[in-house]
Amino acid sequence: MAKTEPIRDLRQIRELAAYYQHLGQLRNHVLIVLALYTALRISDLLRLTWDDVYDFERGRVRKSFTLREGKTGKAKTIALNKDVVKALLAYAETAAPGRFLILNEKTRKAICRTQAYRIIRAAAKALRFAFKVSCHSLRKTFGYQAWKAGTPLAVIMEIFNHTSFAVTMRYLCISQDDVDRAYLRLQLLA
Repeated sequence: MAKTEPIRDLRQIRELAAYYQHLGQLRNHVLIVLALYTALRISDLLRLTWDDVYDFERGRVRKSFTLREGKTGKAKTIALNKDVVKALLAYAETAAPGRFLILNEKTRKAICRTQAYRIIRAAAKALRFAFKVSCHSLRKTFGYQAWKAGTPLAVIMEIFNHTSFAVTMRYLCISQDDVDRAYLRLQLLA
């Protein structure tokens, strides 16, 4: 089995996020945007309902939501940034209490993990990405990009519910190029 890597290039992330939006396939667009911005495992993301992210009484997307992670059993609160809110609002015509967010119209249940993988993989293939992209790649992309933006590793470790820095470091797939940039960017005597 090939190891999945994060998407390091911001241009490719933007292309992937926009791919299904341009095709008018808003469910698939929301799947990718949520996967990129929430760092949720795909099994947890697919369990989300509209009730989790949308306040029907006030008629608006929630600022955050809390869920219990399937793998760890830990409660996790996730803030929804403007890009997620924008994607959800564009898709809100499908909003209904109790309805799965990433819905399979035929079964009226959430799509399965395999279908989520196919959706993500098809977009990456259409965009001619030269590396393997999976559901887990998007979770890793969140961590890698948060780290590149200056988020402390301790915070990323908490987001991922990792038990050690070593696990988080391996998870981020930090490359020799990243290490080289750290050496070259440092200016102590200037």
